Amino acid sequence: VALDVVPRYPIRQVVIEDVAMTRVLDRFDEVTALADSVSLFTTWRDRSFHQVWCKRRADEEHDPALAVRLLEGRPADGPRHPIPGHDPGACTTQGDVPGPWHERLPHFRADRTPSSGRELQSEYLVDRRAGPAALAALFDVGRRIERVVQVSEVRTIAADDLWLSPASGRSTVAIHFTWEPDPDAVRAAMAIVEAVLAPFDPRPHWGKLWTLPLETVRTSYARFGEFVDLRDRWDPGRKFANRFVEALLGP
Repeated sequence: VALDVVPRYPIRQVVIEDVAMTRVLDRFDEVTALADSVSLFTTWRDRSFHQVWCKRRADEEHDPALAVRLLEGRPADGPRHPIPGHDPGACTTQGDVPGPWHERLPHFRADRTPSSGRELQSEYLVDRRAGPAALAALFDVGRRIERVVQVSEVRTIAADDLWLSPASGRSTVAIHFTWEPDPDAVRAAMAIVEAVLAPFDPRPHWGKLWTLPLETVRTSYARFGEFVDLRDRWDPGRKFANRFVEALLGP
């Protein structure tokens, strides 16, 4: 295994509030290129992203007003938590204050509870080219799922060549849901989300909640069969198996 590493570097983090859905979706490539890391947060209660978090390297030249102009939002006047009403003290430093990469790239401080601490989670990943259309379709059903959503985060991921990576073979848009801890209501909301995303070939995050048909998930990965053959060859005794893995990969 070869690791491609870079020297330690500083990051600045800013939060822009009240950004219209259309402003993001109409300029999706520009918006997601605003910084080294861009996260779009919404509750689906209206057609907007209530926060956009931009994390950029502090050792590179950058126009700090660019994000505000492009997004037509307003800079947060203090620290923010992605979930409305939650204490921002759990979050890493914002306000364009430079700091080490490992203290800015995460949303939450290592010594505090991340997110809400009482939640269920799902995440679906679609081809970047379909990202704006998939998001627009979800906003259309936002009123049907908002009651059980604490917050959703949208981010982009570069394509890779790992056989079972959710970004395997395609640049990706990840759509994350932080749900209320209500399994029955979440199951009903997931059914709505998965039906809306079905035309966009969604890949679920395997470590979170989803109910997509197993065969649908398998066919989303071009080299799925090769991985199963590799597993059979290197783990015939199933030392790295459990009920979930065997359901997805086969016994």
